[in-house]
Amino acid sequence: MVKKRETAFVCTECGAEYSKWQGQCSECKTWNTIQEFRPAKATVAARRQGFAGTLAEVRQLSEVDLAEVPRLSTGINEFDRVLGGGLVPGSAVLVGGHPGAGKSTLLLQTLCALARQYRVLYVTGEESLQQIAMRARRLNLPTEGVHIMAETNVAAILDQAETLRPDILLVDSIQVVHHPDIESAPGSVTQVRETAAMLTQYAKRSQAALFLIGHVTKDGSLAGPKVLEHMIDCSVMLESAHDSRFRTLRSIKNRFGAVNELGVFAMLEQGLKEVTNPSSIFLNRQAEATPGSLVTVLWEGTRPLLVELQALVDDTTGGYPKRVTLGLDQNRLAMMLAVLHRHGGIFTGDQDVYLNVVGGVKVTETSADLASLLAILSSLKNRSWPKDLCVFGEVGLSGEVRPVPSGQERVSEAAKHGFTHIVVPKSNVPRKAIRDVEVIAVSSLQQALSAVEHLMQ
Repeated sequence: MVKKRETAFVCTECGAEYSKWQGQCSECKTWNTIQEFRPAKATVAARRQGFAGTLAEVRQLSEVDLAEVPRLSTGINEFDRVLGGGLVPGSAVLVGGHPGAGKSTLLLQTLCALARQYRVLYVTGEESLQQIAMRARRLNLPTEGVHIMAETNVAAILDQAETLRPDILLVDSIQVVHHPDIESAPGSVTQVRETAAMLTQYAKRSQAALFLIGHVTKDGSLAGPKVLEHMIDCSVMLESAHDSRFRTLRSIKNRFGAVNELGVFAMLEQGLKEVTNPSSIFLNRQAEATPGSLVTVLWEGTRPLLVELQALVDDTTGGYPKRVTLGLDQNRLAMMLAVLHRHGGIFTGDQDVYLNVVGGVKVTETSADLASLLAILSSLKNRSWPKDLCVFGEVGLSGEVRPVPSGQERVSEAAKHGFTHIVVPKSNVPRKAIRDVEVIAVSSLQQALSAVEHLMQ
């Protein structure tokens, strides 16, 4: 009698496992995300553990060498910033993004730059060798020293890697890689889980830096099981707006650097070109001040970033007022409007409120609270704030303005770009006065409203 193979069911969103299929995941409450998962055969498991069999050395923690791990510069400063200073040997980096965002272009530029000093291997599973060669020629990239192969069988990829021993290995993409011993289609939970584990373990064993390109779902998250994000060391997303030539590279997970680090690129005919001063592209404002527009300072990873907030308040045409945000949390907007009513005396319950971050930047912190409320107030009263006004600060439910991290660096960045009036939380006032810059300290929403009204007089 043939023994039936064990089968499990895994949620592709959170990685929870079940003994049978069900429509909704009990852990993350998402629907239709549970897929069948069959454990790998012994041949695959043996290959994943092919370097096992010897006992690992046990050492005292105090005896571990604290010498800094050397970094491999990608030749692109913005990419190095997002990675935490460059590539770490033996690390696995997952690069995601929408089709056409520029993932393959960015990594092709990176590999061509690294090939001058290191041995690199480009494994393509979605494009032909001729397509990649044509892209490299169109971008005028130096291709000497770049080894390339078209393969989707992970066993063949690892065999070739063992022979070539590259310092950097790129696989494009992990969703098309498969192992013939696994009885499921490429891109399934089983295939992605097993092949990614095999490639990652090879990188750890050989100290080769591994790049994996990943697809994204309709909502913009990385496709595949969540366990994939736990296997790799660094996860970055290349984001772009459909009508913009700028691309933002954001770090989501990084074991060797800061999380939420942001790199900005411009898509040109020669490929992706780094933008060394991102604030300049996000502050491309109109010549005259307009109602609903205000500049705030975000903190992205290890540097400040000036962005423009635009608000539009209009009469509600239906029975229910709309609350629409682009780049901000919609629930937080509703909460801030309640604070504005309770502690500022300004009612917006009969108004539609739209709030947008110019340039496609996503605000992931609370420092834009005060600027959002003042931008909404400007649109509601149809009055323009001064163009040299910059505002940042978190607003609490009791109407207090709370300090934010790296306040002095934010003030310095705003002053560097010509802002002469900066409204900040009281605890974020710089220790030394800045020449020709008025720093206005506030501790409550009422004080902030009075301060900006005073500037209009």
